[in-house]
Amino acid sequence: MIPIASRPGGPVALSRRRKAAMVVQLLLSDGQSLPLSKLPEELQLDLTRELGALRMIDRDTLTAVAEEFARELEAIGLTASAGLAGALAALGGQLSPGAAARLRVEASQVRGVDPWPQVIDLPVEDLLMLLKQESAEVAAIVLSKLPVARAADLLGRLPGERARRITHAISQTADILPEAVGRIGRGLAAEYAGRIQPAFTQAPVQRLGAILNSSQPATRDSLLQGLGDADPDLAEKVRRAIFTFTDIRNRVAPLDVPKVIRGIDGAVMVTAFAAAQAAGGEEAAVADFILANMSPRMAENLREEVKERGRVRRSDAEAAMSRIVTAIRERADAGEVTFIVADEAEGQA
Repeated sequence: MIPIASRPGGPVALSRRRKAAMVVQLLLSDGQSLPLSKLPEELQLDLTRELGALRMIDRDTLTAVAEEFARELEAIGLTASAGLAGALAALGGQLSPGAAARLRVEASQVRGVDPWPQVIDLPVEDLLMLLKQESAEVAAIVLSKLPVARAADLLGRLPGERARRITHAISQTADILPEAVGRIGRGLAAEYAGRIQPAFTQAPVQRLGAILNSSQPATRDSLLQGLGDADPDLAEKVRRAIFTFTDIRNRVAPLDVPKVIRGIDGAVMVTAFAAAQAAGGEEAAVADFILANMSPRMAENLREEVKERGRVRRSDAEAAMSRIVTAIRERADAGEVTFIVADEAEGQA
């Protein structure tokens, strides 16, 4: 017999909470394992209190409640998202950045909703900023809430002294109460999850460098000169962000040459190398650098074709060199190769 209150002459009027408690008790008595921990904490508390208030229940009342529960299950045609947080997850990237940021904060502040998923899902850059700016104790709680692999990755990106302070603070979190962790999570979600992500993933200097990198040399040189007159520091940063044909010898490691030329049409390389050798200077040095670091057979074939190529129009030469540069940048953007930093290249010269 399952405990609940009853009265002579018929069952008492039951609230939905009491009926839910009866169904849970029935399932538990049948040996079912219920994932109640996934419910909001307030609902877990209310459900437990209702279970504690049950006394005796007659068979007719139990049957009526169970049948009502079964009918409601059968009548369900659609289930909605799990609250505001679930709706945000379901919508994914279909909301504007501003609306998504405001809703993330709103969802994290709803009573009974766990704010930590908002914090855990922050981009790596935001989590690193959080770990550097917040106290070591707060950072220790954040690391403790993250998946182990992600926490280890972030810890390895922090300065040594900061990482040591945070790891020591983790050892002091043994007695922290869930309520305190919840308050910290809500504060962090409001501060960081509500930030609107920038419209551009690259820094302005990198975007400007990429644009000028694809421009005609005359246009690029003219703009850089004008930029240097207006803002010398910015012009220098842009020059460092630009990667042109003449930068290949100093920015690409010799061992990476076979990777970066893979997929480049042979005719394109013949055109570029023929023009480079005719021009001499740095362009010729780049052609010799690439040829010296590819397979001997391929290099020999290209040298023979270059000799037979004859004179190349400058527009064709620039187009061929641009295609080689674009291919190399694509390899770098894909993480297959890493450019040598300008200062390192100067030190190796």
